[in-house]
Amino acid sequence: MSSARPSRSDARSGGGQIGLAELMAALSLAIDVGMAQPIEQGLATCLLAMRLAGALGLGEAELIRVYYLALLRHIGCTAYSRDVVALLGDELTFRAEAAKVDFGRPEGVAFMLRHIGRAHPPLRRPGALALLVTRGPRMFQEETRGACEVARLLAERLGFDLDTRRDLELVYERWDGKGFPGHAKGEALTVPVRVVRLAEDAELFHRLGGREAVLGMLGRRAGRVHDPAFADCFRQEASELLAVLDTDSIWEDVLAAEPGPRPVLSDERLDQALRAMADFADLKSPYTAGHSPGVAELTGSALSGCGLPAEDAAAGRRAALLHDLGRAGVPAATWTKPGPLSRGEWEQVRLHPYHTERVLARSAALRALGALASMHHERLDASGYHRGVPGSLLPFAAQVLAAADAYHAMTEPRAHRPALDPKAAADELRREVHAGRYSGQAVDAVLESAGHRVRRRLSRHVAGLTDRELEVLRLIARGLSTRQVAEALTISPRTADHHIESIYAKIGVSTRAATALFAMQHDLL
Repeated sequence: MSSARPSRSDARSGGGQIGLAELMAALSLAIDVGMAQPIEQGLATCLLAMRLAGALGLGEAELIRVYYLALLRHIGCTAYSRDVVALLGDELTFRAEAAKVDFGRPEGVAFMLRHIGRAHPPLRRPGALALLVTRGPRMFQEETRGACEVARLLAERLGFDLDTRRDLELVYERWDGKGFPGHAKGEALTVPVRVVRLAEDAELFHRLGGREAVLGMLGRRAGRVHDPAFADCFRQEASELLAVLDTDSIWEDVLAAEPGPRPVLSDERLDQALRAMADFADLKSPYTAGHSPGVAELTGSALSGCGLPAEDAAAGRRAALLHDLGRAGVPAATWTKPGPLSRGEWEQVRLHPYHTERVLARSAALRALGALASMHHERLDASGYHRGVPGSLLPFAAQVLAAADAYHAMTEPRAHRPALDPKAAADELRREVHAGRYSGQAVDAVLESAGHRVRRRLSRHVAGLTDRELEVLRLIARGLSTRQVAEALTISPRTADHHIESIYAKIGVSTRAATALFAMQHDLL
C-alpha cells in the first residue's frame, strides 16, 4: 500500500473487477453530497484540472496526482467537530454558500456574520457571535487541520503514496498564505494543489456565470488565492479549457481521462478501500464511529450462516460497508440532535439511503451493491424508506442488512438515547418481527451471528421451498430470465440457476410455464 498505483501485472492478476479511478470517482460523488455541491462537481473539477495540467505541460507523475487530488480534495469533509457544528448550525448550507466567498478579504468576515445570524434564533445569536469573534479563527484553523489529517489518513488506506497525501494536506492553503491551516504559501504549494484549486474555482464560477464570471474571478484572485502564472495560463486559453465542461457524458469522460497504467483493484485492496469509505461515512457523527464495519461483519456472517455462497455473502458485506455513504448529505446537527427531529430534519434523514444509491449508481461495478445498500431502511410491511416497498420486493440479503443495521444501531449510543444491551436489542428486534416489519429468518441469522441463541425455524412453504427459493420462484413465474433473477436478488447467475434447478426438483416440473402454474395454484404470487 505504499504506492498509489500497482504495476500493470498487479492490475491484471485477477480478483477485483473495478478500477481505482472508477471507485474514486464514485467516492467523489459522495464527497459532492457532503460538500452540498451539485453531484458530479468533483468530476467536472477533475476534467478541468486535467485540461489545465495538460496546458501547463505537466508530466505523467504530476498528472496522476492532479487527477486523484481533484476527485478526493474534500475527502475530510465528514470530520467536523461538535463545536463547529454548534456554531455553524447546518454546515451543508454554510458550505454551499462559502464556496463562492474569498475568506482572505473583508467579504469573508461579512459572510460569517450573516451566516451565524441566520443559523441561530435571536436569543442565541449574541453568544454565537461572541464565540465566533473570540474562538472562531482558532477553531476553524483546528477544524481544517483535522480535515486535512483525516484526508491524509484515508488516502493512505486507499493506497495513495506520500506525494498525494501531502497534496491533500495543502488543499485549503492559498498562494498568499491566508489559507487554512496557514502553513504554506507560494511555491511551497505543490503544483497539483495549485492546479486543482484553480480548476475548482473556475468550475464553480463557470457554473454560476459562464466564461466571463471565470475571467472576473481570475482577475480578483490571481496572486491572492491562485498562482498568478497558472491564472494567466488559464486566462489565455479559457475558451478551450472550459470547453471540456460541455459534455453529456462526464462520468465516462473522467474515466477516459485517467492517466498512467489504470490499475484494477484486487479483492483485498477493494475491501480495504470500501472499509475506508465506510469510515468516511461514519465520521459524520461521533455516535456512528465504527457502525458500518460492524453492520458489515454481522451481515456477511449472517448470510454465510444461511448457506449462501461465499460470493453472495461477500457482496452483502460490501453493500453493508457502503450503506451509509448517504449520511454525508444530512447536516451533522441532525445526527447529533438530542431531541425529536422536526419534519424537515426527518425528511433529510429519510433521503440518506437515496443518496447512497445515487452516488453508487453511476458505476457499473458498484450499481448492484448500491441498490442493495440503499434498502437498509426498508421494511416488510412497506413502512420503511426511501422507497417504501413491501417485503415481496426485498431480496433476502436486503432483509438481513436491514436487521443487522437495526441491531447494531440499537447497541450503540445515539444522541437521543443510550445504547441498549445486546439482550434488549435482540428482544426489540424480535418484537419487530412479530409486528411484521422484519423477516424472522433474517433476524434469527443476525442474532445468531451476534452470539444469541436462536431456535431454528423449519420452512413452512409448500414443497419444502426455502425463503430464498420462494423469492426465485416468484420471479421466474413472472417471466424473469436467470440473469434477471440474479440481478434482482443481487446474486450470481450461477447461484440463481442452482436455485431454479432445486425448485424444479422440489415441485416436480422442468419448465418455467409449469412453475408459474404451480405458483398460481398455491397462491405463492
